[in-house]
Amino acid sequence: MSQQTSGEQAFEVWIDHELCTGDGICAQYAPEVFELDVDGIAYVKDEDDELLQEPRAATRIPLELLPDVADSAKECPGECIHVRRVADDVEVWGPEAESA
Repeated sequence: MSQQTSGEQAFEVWIDHELCTGDGICAQYAPEVFELDVDGIAYVKDEDDELLQEPRAATRIPLELLPDVADSAKECPGECIHVRRVADDVEVWGPEAESA
């Protein structure tokens, strides 16, 4: 997975595993970023394609995948996907976003 993000336009995503319903919509929209594990829960992946299973573990989003990750957050039935802008740590998509 390419990590082509600049500091000013960098975004990260993490999943609240306690709210994940395992529908897999995120993995359908952005399989480069999300994957369902054998436990039926979605996880984000790092630049080496490894699942990040720690609570609130975040990964950078390549800018070319940002629209797909944003759609994942908007469509997630569990409302468990959090996308934040790194520069100011503001959630831009997800359940804690000011305007979804």
